[in-house]
Amino acid sequence: MSRRASLPGASELFRRTVEAQPESASSGRGESSHPTRLASRTAAPRRGSGRQKHDAKITVYVSGDELLALEQARLTLRASHGLVVDRGRVVREAVAVVLADFEEHGDESVLVRRLRGDGADRAESARPAEGAGPGEGAASR
Repeated sequence: MSRRASLPGASELFRRTVEAQPESASSGRGESSHPTRLASRTAAPRRGSGRQKHDAKITVYVSGDELLALEQARLTLRASHGLVVDRGRVVREAVAVVLADFEEHGDESVLVRRLRGDGADRAESARPAEGAGPGEGAASR
């Protein structure tokens, strides 16, 4: 028995994880396919990019509580729904949901309301619950 670890080859490491999408036939007049891509984005529901190789990266700093909530959501997705996903996939799906809402609702979107600070969820959490004593707001329900 060999003591060497069995590792995947380069072809397995760098394989395509999604099928290549066929290029749309252009008229050959140097027209850009950019407007077509924008139209297709608004026509179809926005989705996260899923499990594929990504060529762009951003760094986002979050609080400890936000990271804990993200990890808890990931574990809940695994335990309760059988979805084994990483934190990056959860974040990409969340971004897709928020951007789709923004495209559909504009000024009334959750993103705009939260960034302005006048979101309905904030107003309700500050309002005391019916029959609640002092210090027992909607957040403690």
